[in-house]
Amino acid sequence: MSSGLSIKQLDFADADAAARIHRASFDHALPWLAGLHTPDQDLWFYRERVFATCTVWGAFEGHEMRGVIAFRDDWIEQLYILPEAQGRGLGSQLLDIAKRSSERLQLWTFLRNVPARRFYEARGFVLVVRTDGARNEEKEPDARYLWTRG
Repeated sequence: MSSGLSIKQLDFADADAAARIHRASFDHALPWLAGLHTPDQDLWFYRERVFATCTVWGAFEGHEMRGVIAFRDDWIEQLYILPEAQGRGLGSQLLDIAKRSSERLQLWTFLRNVPARRFYEARGFVLVVRTDGARNEEKEPDARYLWTRG
């Protein structure tokens, strides 16, 4: 890890910063879905759902959080890196923490989010299911990926 970068497990006090990273990254990667939720809804989701049910880690440059991963059981629930911090290995470092905790991991990403799909495929995830999006909140075609150790 280069100087100034650190990874640490987050606690509830970090929920608001994690929610802001989620929104900035989501809106950058999926501009056609921007505005789907308000900042207050994002804060509620992170406080009441993500931090209540998941193990959450953050990637920092100095004291500033730049990325977040949330996982539970064998699912990656959230993985977001601020757009200006992408391409520096933060996502890989966060994903490695989740990989160390499980023999297999699954996640959903949108089919149109090609950079995310490339990221996961380059790190050993395999596409196992595609949907038309009829069953997700965004009504956006998505893909379930699976990683297994070894």
